[in-house]
Amino acid sequence: MSPKRHLFLLAFAVLIFQGCGVDEDVVNIYSGRHYQVDENLFREFTEQTGIRVNLVKADTDQLLNRLEMEGANTPADLLITADAGRLVTASAKGLLQPIHSEMVDDLVPAEHRDPDNRWTAMTMRARVIVYHKDRVSPDDLSTYEALADPAWQDRVLVRSSQNHYNQTLMASIIAALGREDAEAWATGLVGNMARSPRGNDRDQVKAIVAGLGDVAIVNTYYMGLLRYSTNPEERRVAEQTRIFFPNQDGRGTHVNYSGIGLTKASGNIENATRLIEFMISRDAQQRLAEVNHEYPVNKEVEWPGLLRSWGNFKADELPLDQLEPYLQDAMFVFNSAGWN
Repeated sequence: MSPKRHLFLLAFAVLIFQGCGVDEDVVNIYSGRHYQVDENLFREFTEQTGIRVNLVKADTDQLLNRLEMEGANTPADLLITADAGRLVTASAKGLLQPIHSEMVDDLVPAEHRDPDNRWTAMTMRARVIVYHKDRVSPDDLSTYEALADPAWQDRVLVRSSQNHYNQTLMASIIAALGREDAEAWATGLVGNMARSPRGNDRDQVKAIVAGLGDVAIVNTYYMGLLRYSTNPEERRVAEQTRIFFPNQDGRGTHVNYSGIGLTKASGNIENATRLIEFMISRDAQQRLAEVNHEYPVNKEVEWPGLLRSWGNFKADELPLDQLEPYLQDAMFVFNSAGWN
């Protein structure tokens, strides 16, 4: 869908919201997530509570721009993103307010929440190295930084710098290495790319199996989507590739959150809070983990079998709310390195 059509549909949906006025039996969501499991859970929430869910899906940056333009008149009660960096940005722009929920405080560890409770993680996904099981040994892999070594020339696959996951990853690398070293790493990685960045994470894994490269930087849950795809070719791709968690002897693997924030101008705070609590409840978290292969943030929910099969790993403990100063630097680094 073209950006113009996205904006038109978003504006149209907003007009519908505004025409309805404040309704005590509704909660309005702006969501940058595009997963069927989310919509199924929203329907179940309505069935259980009688609270209707109005959902607008669009690119997260478009939703942030819309929230800024609408200000106090926004119909949105909740902002859901697939990337914590956008929640951090929304918080810094003053678009969110604290979530007051004992349930969230009890079930979601503090490191998975904004320190001022303006947002909470809903799921986690690790950004890992995926490799061809026959052409690469896990002994050859170590860190994100090592992918810039000459040994990986013409072997690395990764999506565009315009992707939110890569932007937040780069912000974490700048935080760890400093901008100068991060720039040197990005330049080396670009030099090792097997092709110009294109497609989504699944496309990078498919390109490995097609012989275009040997390793890719990918979010873990995409490997689950490939493994359980209805398309036999995608299942074959999953069978020929494996996951490696980088930086295990150092700061740990970069972990990003898909999260949810309460808008500052929400007119349905009670309903919105109930939906947040529903999404971090045991049943919803198990569903998100089993269907979308994301790591649960509810500390009482066990990982399903597939996630356990990937193994335990050390995660980078840098709080994502501290990455906000580095997100703009990340774009300068990408541009300087020629990472399109």
